[in-house]
Amino acid sequence: MPEPVLFDIDARGVATITLNRPNRLNAINMAMRDLLWTYLEACRDTPDVRLILFRGEGAAFSAGADISEFGTAPSVIDSRRARHDRDVWGELLAHRCITIARMHGYCYGAGLELPLCCDVRIAAEGSRFALPEVTLGYIPSAGGTQTLPRIVPSGVAADLIISGEPIGTVEAERWGLVQQVVPAEQLDAAVDAEIERLLALPGDEATARRRAMVQT
Repeated sequence: MPEPVLFDIDARGVATITLNRPNRLNAINMAMRDLLWTYLEACRDTPDVRLILFRGEGAAFSAGADISEFGTAPSVIDSRRARHDRDVWGELLAHRCITIARMHGYCYGAGLELPLCCDVRIAAEGSRFALPEVTLGYIPSAGGTQTLPRIVPSGVAADLIISGEPIGTVEAERWGLVQQVVPAEQLDAAVDAEIERLLALPGDEATARRRAMVQT
């Protein structure tokens, strides 16, 4: 079986973390969470890494958490302890590196909450965004109730969280959910242009600003 999360660091100091379960629309399971934690730690501890790019393989960034695993943990206590000890979302929010999400297709649930923890979100036209957890009887569990209202107007955040209804790229860009929307065939070029812009800042200016925001 292929690795569910791929990891690469290029010569520029850009780490690429790729969600790699395209046959399941990159639904995030526990194995992926563990790998995300491992790779975020590796980026944190590798001085040459300045920027982290998140992307999804196949037709979607991520359709959310893998609900087929819900209720399968042998112990609720052990499951909660694992989430506490390997808090992927907290690690991402507090990370020293600049983070970019390359978004396309479905960006639902955890597949939206991960980008909400990133500094820059660039989406392909036709992408869809939602926090549909309410339809399953629970709240967004990867920080979305906190991160979304920090990015979009509070009324918009409330509607997305309470209704669970998806929105498209026009609304997402208008409300600031994503900073840029481009045709799908231009997505890679737009992401790379943003990476080059950030890397071109003098010294570690971008990462210094990131640290300042995290520490306040």
